[in-house]
Amino acid sequence: MPRIASGLADVLLGCALGDVGSARAELSRDACVTVVMASGGYPGAYETGLEISGLDTAAEVEATVVFHAGTMERGGRVVTSGGRVLSVSGLGVTIAQARSRAYEACSRIGFEGAYHRRDIAERAAAEEVPR
Repeated sequence: MPRIASGLADVLLGCALGDVGSARAELSRDACVTVVMASGGYPGAYETGLEISGLDTAAEVEATVVFHAGTMERGGRVVTSGGRVLSVSGLGVTIAQARSRAYEACSRIGFEGAYHRRDIAERAAAEEVPR
């Protein structure tokens, strides 16, 4: 989703009308890396209702998007409501840059028991050929 540069509305409309081939979405050439932040215990038992902090500061990281999955609003605060809580995407000219941005945004977000893999796109970034 973060790589879609234009045309998403036309593609969705085409899908709704049964004419997917009539519209094309343009994709940016940027790399995109997404890291899932999960609840402690996931995929087994996990606690919900834990306050999530740092979403505002994570949004300040250049070229990142935080997608909510297992979250909900309670009393004006964002709290956990599922195992896969957030997906944090970073864009960049290179995979390494996109990866760095995604992990920087993740480092700003916190909730009790939060965890995420630390090796997402590591090999791809190391093997990347400059454009």
